[in-house]
Amino acid sequence: MKKKILVIDDDPKIVEYLVALFEDNGYETRSAGTAQEALEIAKKEIPDLITLDLELPGEWGPRFYRKMSQDPALKNTPVVVISGLSGNEYAVGKAVASITKPFDNNELLKIVKENIR
Repeated sequence: MKKKILVIDDDPKIVEYLVALFEDNGYETRSAGTAQEALEIAKKEIPDLITLDLELPGEWGPRFYRKMSQDPALKNTPVVVISGLSGNEYAVGKAVASITKPFDNNELLKIVKENIR
């Protein structure tokens, strides 16, 4: 069974790019453009890994992470922060990695492969 990645980003071009990158490398994907939508999908789908943008409409990425972490089924899901903000490595302390946009595909795929459950 394919491993499932939830891509959370409000930029449709980034979502499209990440979904294509992951699917081309054998992963199943889901995507969300808001924190609320992401939480609903995560609870229903239970992804194996989440990529998280920090700036989302209506809610800040770290707040989404705190809510997600309170759900027993999701609290151990690895999260990779992908953001254009400087200092993004400090935003979600328990993230398995923080990558700055623009990012290197090979670096991201290596991180995903090492951390997907």
